[in-house]
Amino acid sequence: MENAIAGLAPYQRAVTQWPSRALSWSGRTWFVVALLGQLLFAAYVLGFFGVTALRGEVARWAKVLPRGWVEGDLAGNLALLLHLGFAFVMLLAGALQLWPRVRRALPAFHRWNGRMYLCCCVLVSIAGLYMVWARGAVGDLGQHVAISINALLILLCAFMAWRAARARQFDRHQLWVLRLFLSVSGVWLFRIGLMLWLVLNQGPVGFDPETFTGPFLTTLAFAVYVFAPITVLTLFQRARASHSPRVHLLGALGMSALIALTFLGTLAASALLWLPKLASL
Repeated sequence: MENAIAGLAPYQRAVTQWPSRALSWSGRTWFVVALLGQLLFAAYVLGFFGVTALRGEVARWAKVLPRGWVEGDLAGNLALLLHLGFAFVMLLAGALQLWPRVRRALPAFHRWNGRMYLCCCVLVSIAGLYMVWARGAVGDLGQHVAISINALLILLCAFMAWRAARARQFDRHQLWVLRLFLSVSGVWLFRIGLMLWLVLNQGPVGFDPETFTGPFLTTLAFAVYVFAPITVLTLFQRARASHSPRVHLLGALGMSALIALTFLGTLAASALLWLPKLASL
């Protein structure tokens, strides 16, 4: 009898371990999907805005950005160029910074790429704040407040990540970099969330497309710019720290839902927004 019970031990361990493994793999899978989606977004930014700028066709930016290139607005146009240019570098540097093989194989590159990433995050956030409050942006006050809080979160995460690295507290540094990455992802998350909403509802529901205002857009802005990035990471970490297989399983199921939404949103944004604009070049 005792031998039979001892023989079941490996199976019991497998039963209790697979939810933990599923949670870990779901977290990694989401990051892979997110990184690929952001690289597609970066390709769109470089392809459309870079090509049109080289052709001298900056007037076409107004078809994509409500307040694109404005003749005579030197400060606003410089802020826009700063925002777009460093946004591309930031997206690319962020993908490289979170790639474990790069961190292990090229530690010196990882450090310099990290410095560049932090600087780009700071510059893009400051330029974004200027464009929202000084130049003017579409949307209502709620959306502007959500974007501003997101910019302040980015600045805070960048500072804390730098501070932890300087103190050689690498576990804390990695945590703040993850928070920074998720906060920076707000702009991308807003676009894929909006495009997925349009596909699911077969049109604009909960907002006015002419004024770009409405309860859905305000809710989406606070969700992706303020609450979701930090909240999801906190819940994921607490699930991993738990010793309960049930908690691990629930966390894996929640992450699987996020993977599906992120993947479908990226497809929707690519099909409705990014690829058509690139094809029009």
